[in-house]
Amino acid sequence: MRNQHLSRMIETIIGIWVFVILLITFVATPLLNPPQKDISELTLLMGVSGSVSTLVAYLIYRSGLVNRLFSLRNALMLVTLFTIVLMLVNIWILTKEMFIEYHDLNLNAVLLLFAGWTSIGCAYFIACALNERITRLADGAERLASGDLSTRVEVTGNDEITGLAVAFNTMSSNLQEAARQKETLEQGRRDLIAWASHDLRTPLASLRLVVDAMADGVVDDEATRQRYLSTAQMEIANLDELISDLFELSQLDSGHLDLRRERTSLSDLLSDTLSAMRALAERRGVKLMGEVDDTIDPVEIDAEKIQRVLYNLLVNAIRHTSEGGEVHLCAKALGDRVQVTVTDSGEGIQQADLPYVFDRFYRGERARTRDHDGQRGAGLGLAIARGLIEAHNGTIEVQSAPGQGATFRFTLPRNA
Repeated sequence: MRNQHLSRMIETIIGIWVFVILLITFVATPLLNPPQKDISELTLLMGVSGSVSTLVAYLIYRSGLVNRLFSLRNALMLVTLFTIVLMLVNIWILTKEMFIEYHDLNLNAVLLLFAGWTSIGCAYFIACALNERITRLADGAERLASGDLSTRVEVTGNDEITGLAVAFNTMSSNLQEAARQKETLEQGRRDLIAWASHDLRTPLASLRLVVDAMADGVVDDEATRQRYLSTAQMEIANLDELISDLFELSQLDSGHLDLRRERTSLSDLLSDTLSAMRALAERRGVKLMGEVDDTIDPVEIDAEKIQRVLYNLLVNAIRHTSEGGEVHLCAKALGDRVQVTVTDSGEGIQQADLPYVFDRFYRGERARTRDHDGQRGAGLGLAIARGLIEAHNGTIEVQSAPGQGATFRFTLPRNA
């Protein structure tokens, strides 16, 4: 950096000499028509005077004198005063050498002193204007440092201070948003622990009752024993599903979800998922149908993760559809995206619950913890579905009305 400024000083001195030569050649000579001797002398005086002034300014810069002042206003005033003094000295030397009459020299000196003093007065108010803007920034930084993340500073002008004010407001806004997200995440973490503890405690309590009853010899016939074992198996399945959901949800929250995107036949994936869901649908007495557009393939996705989304949506639709109802799966192409829709003829969702159906552990019907098969829903399936779709840069939404079923719809880009 030091060598860079030294090079800049040398370039400035060279520029001064070039400017002096051009000024004398194209301005002073045509206007004044001086003798050749005076031209050479004036060129030398102006070049030396400008070079010495530049060198003095560089030495003051290197000494760090301006940085030792306690106010920007004082620094600006000092710079202005120094500039005026240099100007007066340069003009005094040049006029002293070139003027013949001392009366003219003295008059010129008086006029220069008057102009310099007037310039200092003007510079004071300009410095005050700049100082006020920087002071506002400093006050805003102090409020921000004290914890007031709502702090914003007034943005005026179009210079570098304006850019600094805009950057400050952007930083403050980002910090406020980060604090809000942190608080939301912390609250979500507390809720997750509370909800997970509750949902883990219920199957564990049921398992304990079954095991204690069998260990105490309460079960004395084969039919009851088989029923207790079936209950234990079901609760173990519930625990396994809940733990798997929690693990997958933690991956989504941490951003460490490993997506293995490949060009996949989405129609085959939908067909396989429908085949896997038919047993559950037939057991519930629900008609499961599918309709797939031939133009949707191929799609660049993680097939396992999208199949998990389809599984969650279809299980949710089947569980909330009464016997004799229908669940319809439809997929179609929309330009560079594909859209998949799962529609059921179930009881629908209350309008007050619609904004929260994708929230973790949210259940619209608070009293219901099991479906008709005795399986317990933890309220994580739709949250996981949304996380997986958004990880694919897709969108998911729901439309429903009480008594009119529900429609879950997600879109995915064809290419990653």
